[in-house]
Amino acid sequence: MSLSPSAHTELPVPPPVQAPERRILLWIVAVGFFMQTLDATIVNTALPAMAGSLGESPLRMQSVIVAYSLTMAMLIPASGWLADRFGTRKVFLFAIAVFSLGSLACAASRHLGELVAARVLQGLGGALLLPVGRLAVLRTFPRGEFLEAMSFVAIPGLIGPLLGPTLGGWLVQSASWHWVFLINLPVGVAGFLATARFMPNVRAPKVDGFDLAGYVLLAFGMVSISLSIEAAGVVGRGGAAALGVGGLVALVVYWLHAARHERPLYSPQLFRVRTLSVGLLGNLFCRLGSGAMPFLIPVSLQLLLGYSPLHAGLMMLPAALAGMAMKRAAAPLIRRHGYRNVLVGNTAVLGLLMASFALRDPAWPLAWQVLQLAAFGAVNSLQFTGMNTITLKDLDGASASSGNGLLSMVQMLAMSLGVAVAGAVLSEWSQAYGGAQVPGAVLHAFQSTFLTVDFITVASAAVFWQLPQEARVPPREGPEVSGQG
Repeated sequence: MSLSPSAHTELPVPPPVQAPERRILLWIVAVGFFMQTLDATIVNTALPAMAGSLGESPLRMQSVIVAYSLTMAMLIPASGWLADRFGTRKVFLFAIAVFSLGSLACAASRHLGELVAARVLQGLGGALLLPVGRLAVLRTFPRGEFLEAMSFVAIPGLIGPLLGPTLGGWLVQSASWHWVFLINLPVGVAGFLATARFMPNVRAPKVDGFDLAGYVLLAFGMVSISLSIEAAGVVGRGGAAALGVGGLVALVVYWLHAARHERPLYSPQLFRVRTLSVGLLGNLFCRLGSGAMPFLIPVSLQLLLGYSPLHAGLMMLPAALAGMAMKRAAAPLIRRHGYRNVLVGNTAVLGLLMASFALRDPAWPLAWQVLQLAAFGAVNSLQFTGMNTITLKDLDGASASSGNGLLSMVQMLAMSLGVAVAGAVLSEWSQAYGGAQVPGAVLHAFQSTFLTVDFITVASAAVFWQLPQEARVPPREGPEVSGQG
């Protein structure tokens, strides 16, 4: 599977790697993880500057984010098998090289189409950095040291999103948007050389065949559904409907295929676990709303309130810091009130906070804006913790490996769909209010978009109501899928 060894693959005995080299390996994987998580957020504050440079409307730049996250969602199901087949060092080297080349291509892009294609290339490399790095750590460290090692690797997953918006704003303001991507190149070169020298090329002694037919069906379904939302303005509503229906058909056929395949990518048997089924659906629908906010907030701050890119990036810090602080309070809250009560109530509060962004006004005091962002960050963090832990808490053994990979794929897909939905809704509302030429149209379009994503999020509370009332105690170790929020 994707984030850990395949359920059908024998685990090799960890090779005799010396302690100093194991520490260097941890740094390599941690830096790769940092690059991947940083790049997922650093672009957000740079979108208006990119739009101006490429001659595009800032309201049409969501495809830059969608291309990256959708590509990552596509490749996650294949990452574990690739590492088993070709070895961790070879695949990790490939990932760094492709990610770096993609970053260079992004910086060299002259129009939006080139930039989107380059982001797809960048996503191909980024999708492999974390899962393959985790496999390298798993297969190199003794079992008694694995938890401590993975805790070290998980730290960049918190730092990357914290620094991303501010660093992106500073680079745009002090240099140009191109440096949002060029900053990856020296890190990539150093990581490539260190990986070639210190990472063991561990392969599984026996690799089962890859479910290629299932993978094609799953990938086609995800891409078609996302494109049906993203490309509606290009292919028309009829073409978008055809893409969406084609994607749904592909997912249904995958389900039928997996039910009779001996070793499918993700077995339908997983969905007999109620908490996993509800958790995955809740992740998907709730993140359609919450996944739109990292795109909407920085862009609205610049277009509506006139903030500079750096100022907009700094305004995202309260949300990130409050989110980190909330991690400690999440487990006691869930232990006391239960998953269902916490997630249903927190989803409603999260939706109301999203709606509050429609009330923003340039005359708001800075303290109110900071408080609003901090409250959103804290509630959003609690939501992610609860959704992720309930999804995985009743899995064990091989099902935990498969369920973890499936959750990671759903998270990235939901991020892609969330931004695509936000972009499409923003464009529709902008046209409904008369377009950018009409005074106040952009303001009203953003206000209506915030209210729309609020409605989507609040509606997802009905999914979490299906959780069993007795589900209370979260796992004591590693409650979240690192870096996926």
